[in-house]
Amino acid sequence: MKAILFDLDGVIYEGDKAVAGAAEAVAWVRKQGIPHLFLTNTTSRPRGALVEKLAGMGIPAGEQDLLTPPVAARQWLLEHKCRCVAPFVPTATLPEFAGLPLAQAEATTADAVVLGDLGEEWDFPTLNRAFRILLENDAHLVALGMTRYWRAPDGLRLDVGPFVRALEYATGKEAVVLGKPAIPFFESALALLGSAPDQTLMIGDDIRGDVAAAQAAGLRAVLVRTGKFRPDDLELGIQPDGVLDSVAQLPDWWRRNGIR
Repeated sequence: MKAILFDLDGVIYEGDKAVAGAAEAVAWVRKQGIPHLFLTNTTSRPRGALVEKLAGMGIPAGEQDLLTPPVAARQWLLEHKCRCVAPFVPTATLPEFAGLPLAQAEATTADAVVLGDLGEEWDFPTLNRAFRILLENDAHLVALGMTRYWRAPDGLRLDVGPFVRALEYATGKEAVVLGKPAIPFFESALALLGSAPDQTLMIGDDIRGDVAAAQAAGLRAVLVRTGKFRPDDLELGIQPDGVLDSVAQLPDWWRRNGIR
């Protein structure tokens, strides 16, 4: 194998705290000259904020080193010539959609609805406004990932997936998914790296969204016992290509498996 995709939340850091040894593991990857990309479903922050967060943890990176759902969604919306986009994303993420015709906050007309992780900003009026736009305008439903939940400092929290499913059920529409676990999202990452699927390793903490999804796209995948990992993840019938206590063990695992 010749390239690596790193999940961020739960692998490189947990909340605002770096996983012990993560910076050293990434530094080792860079020293070895292994092409890599940070792949994340995070929609609450723009790439610039993630770059700053990584830098504060001793991990230098540029925006070009990150692939996020808003980046992929913006490209899809441009390609499909959407005339008005209703973004249901955190305010901090809106700059990632620069150049697109965005609907005003209370607008009820659009030809595309983009759903990200609004966290505690979700309430009935907000979800119902998205429902009305979709149904009354026959608009596209664009999902920035289908992650079910994530681990916050105060415990597990719902992510965007449950809200997308609610709108799919209510409207009868199928969402265009531009984040994990959708195969096209992994394909976009491979294209950026110039790597073949069977030459690329995904490292994640989500047995379904990271491991099973990457394997479905033809990649190999390693599960780490940090972030949202739970022991019963290993009893779901999904077989990772490796299981590490944390990403800090990556260099030893890479050498032990005779890779490269």
